[in-house]
Amino acid sequence: MTVLVTGGGGFVGRGVLNEAERRGIVTRPVFRRTNLSQPACIVVPDLAANTDWRMALTGVQAVIHLAARVHVMAEAAKDPITEFRRVNVEGTLQLAHQAATSGVRRFIFMSSVKVNGEVTHAGARFAADDAAAPLDAYGVSKMEAENGLRALAAQTGMEVVIIRPPLVYGPGVKANFAAIVNWLKCGIPLPLGAIQNKRSLVSLGNLVDLTLLCLEHPSAANQTLMVSDGEDVSTTELLQRLGGVMGRPARLFKVPQVLLELAAVVIHKPSLAQRLCSSLQVDISRTEELLGWSPPISLDEGLRGVLSA
Repeated sequence: MTVLVTGGGGFVGRGVLNEAERRGIVTRPVFRRTNLSQPACIVVPDLAANTDWRMALTGVQAVIHLAARVHVMAEAAKDPITEFRRVNVEGTLQLAHQAATSGVRRFIFMSSVKVNGEVTHAGARFAADDAAAPLDAYGVSKMEAENGLRALAAQTGMEVVIIRPPLVYGPGVKANFAAIVNWLKCGIPLPLGAIQNKRSLVSLGNLVDLTLLCLEHPSAANQTLMVSDGEDVSTTELLQRLGGVMGRPARLFKVPQVLLELAAVVIHKPSLAQRLCSSLQVDISRTEELLGWSPPISLDEGLRGVLSA
């Protein structure tokens, strides 16, 4: 089997390519620009409705589609939803249509838990068959791409697998997770010692393991799958666990959650309080039952992997 992997230069893409090579899976990586470490890669500078994938798809039996316009903290586009749709919906469906025409048997699409929404309430978890409720342009674009892929699968017979991860962390992770690690390394006191939320995370290793399993598992065909580490933690617990694996206890002091949320509003960053204080849990029981899969990497193992990078 030859597998086309888009987004080969990204955080998840690198993980997929490395593990696929270790397992002897033949991949054809796609990058946005020439990559000297991957001389045999295919360069596709743009993901759009007119991108020609025919040569890239020749002899390919499966596609792992990771490339996307991702959620950004400081949006610069004047019309974000149009740009998200151009790349994540139109670009994805163009690739999928050409894949089906080329005889690709299975198309794996990396979606996002943001299709479900942003927050879960006490005792609730997002499941794959819940009604979609995206709240931002990125989540809407992923939902629309999912819907288009399901319709295409019904029309063509190409099997589609949709995976919705929550926050992904692992070696080389950037953005907020990397900032938290740096704060702990520097011993900076943080006012996050009294947060009682619950959040699902997924290590890069667990996400890659599930993705590669879905290449050939018969029960994965035309399924939407939730994924996580199977162990949900509060923001406070996460910082404590990170400190534990670092051998450098987290310096946390307790500030009431309501004051943190108020402070975030005052500095015009309410989304920061949401990420730190709200809950977002996913239910992976159906994924486990369908595929006989369980996360092979524990939370602490995953956190150690971040620090080893």
